Amino acid sequence: MTKLNRRQFTALAAASLVAAPAIRASAAEVTLKLGHLANEENSWHKASLKFGEEVARLTEGRVEVQVFANESLGKEIDLINGMQLGTADMTITGESLQNWSPMAALLAVPYAYGSLEHMDGVASGDIGKQIEAEIIARAQIRPIGYFARGPRNLTSNREILTPADLNGLKLRVPNVPLFVKTWEALGAAPTPMAFSEVFTSLQNGTIDAQENPLALIESANFNEVQKFVNKTEHVRSWIYLTISEITWGRLSEADQAAVLEAAQLAQAHERELFLADEERLAQVLQERGMTFVDSDTAAFAAASRDAVLANVGAEIKPVVEELFAAQG
Repeated sequence: MTKLNRRQFTALAAASLVAAPAIRASAAEVTLKLGHLANEENSWHKASLKFGEEVARLTEGRVEVQVFANESLGKEIDLINGMQLGTADMTITGESLQNWSPMAALLAVPYAYGSLEHMDGVASGDIGKQIEAEIIARAQIRPIGYFARGPRNLTSNREILTPADLNGLKLRVPNVPLFVKTWEALGAAPTPMAFSEVFTSLQNGTIDAQENPLALIESANFNEVQKFVNKTEHVRSWIYLTISEITWGRLSEADQAAVLEAAQLAQAHERELFLADEERLAQVLQERGMTFVDSDTAAFAAASRDAVLANVGAEIKPVVEELFAAQG
């Protein structure tokens, strides 16, 4: 090595020693791990990335959010349990929280919300604040923002315009007693079944129909075995972006404020993505040969109300009655 090279090497080494503390000082002081069940193309995941970007910006890098899609950090219930113990930080969750907080069942009650705007009014209003407060108190998890879910619609091989058209329809539903009883009251023959079995069961005629949001109808390729998307829009729901109360308590007041602001920005971003995606999904399914039917949602809502009220929990029944009354 020449003298010049030695001097250059010495200078570079000295510079790196000076720079090293600066790099450590700029590293995040807090790392939040956010795990969820959606894939990387889902609007929830994209909104989670937006949340992380905004947290970093608003805290000047003090707080970093690492996002894990596809249950790679754990399943929803496992993450909730971890958040209660302080071993997990954040997840996206909704009516699963009714295992601890009965009011969380309000996130997915058939025909409780007549429109997206109505749902927004509830989620961001007094009822939404009561739900959030109960989740914090009983589940030790703090909702900091919410994302919309696409309304559930009924697919079939015959048009379903009114409840009378359901007569005897063998319909797959999730194993949720409220959903089963509601479809029975509407005249269908609901059959609880794992989602993984639905396509084959439709294909071989074990069942005639199924119900899900457009995103699942498209991703499961139900267009290959179903002709109609009947826009029953029977369940509108939302899901929360949440943080462990233990993790929340470790943040400074300034960082808590930044996290809340970032969550609101992520919520707005997700809504834009969600609306665009619903439009895209409808177009894709029609291009694949499905026909969209404007079902009589008012008739479905009226015919299902008694069954819904008879099968919701006693803790939320007065609220559901109030929600129904508000729709007339």
